[in-house]
Parts: sequence; C-alpha cells; structure tokens
Amino acid sequence: MSGNRVDFELLGDAAIAVTPELAASVPAAPSPSQAQAQPQQSAGGYAPPVAGTSKPDKTTVGICAILLGSIGIHKFLLGFQTEGIIMLAVTLGAGMFTCGASSIVMGVIGLIEGIIYLTMSDQDFDRTYIEGKKKWF
Repeated sequence: MSGNRVDFELLGDAAIAVTPELAASVPAAPSPSQAQAQPQQSAGGYAPPVAGTSKPDKTTVGICAILLGSIGIHKFLLGFQTEGIIMLAVTLGAGMFTCGASSIVMGVIGLIEGIIYLTMSDQDFDRTYIEGKKKWF
C-alpha cells in the first residue's frame, strides 16, 4: 500500500492529524498547564458575546407578530412572558370553545402590533417597547 504517513497527536478528546509536509509549519500544542494559564482571546479582536445582553430586533419582532401573532411569539421575544402566555392560552384554550373565533381575534391583535412595530423608527421602538416596557399596542 502506498501513500503518505499521517501522525496523530491526541489532545484530550481531540486528535490532530499532521502530514509530514505540514509538520514543520504546525506550532506545537501547549501543555495542559500552559493552556490553562493563558487567557483565551477571540480572533479578530472582537470580544466573545455575553449571554442575555442582546435586545430584540424591531424587524424580527414585527414579522413574528404578523405571522405568529395569534400565539404571542412577539411578546416572548420582547420579554413579556405573561402577555405571551395570555395570547397563547386564548388562542389554544378559548379557541377550542369558540370554534377559532378567539384565535382570529388574537391574530388581528398580532397583525396590528406587527404593523405598529414595523412602522415605528428604531429609536421609538427601543424607547417604547424595550426601555419603556409597553406591553400592549
């Protein structure tokens, strides 16, 4: 059998394959003590994202309100869990007893809110719904 020999080096659960031609250009892996001692830096000079600090995008919330407004997805995106649960419960729970009429009402509310979100400026949207925490319309 012909071909190149490939060496593997195990690093924890990972394996690195190095061909003989590339062996000279691949830097040596740090020892576990060196790897723990050095702080990790992200490539490109960007800081790694911090969980929970992003605000909802106006366009995303508006489109979700128009398409999925009857089940309150846009309320959950804005951080209004109680209002989202109310819309979901009215759509699913009351919708069974009203043959879907309550679902239509929640859909219209979602449509109206979606149009309101999309027609506002970004600054007004942030001021009203993100900072001001306005829950309905």
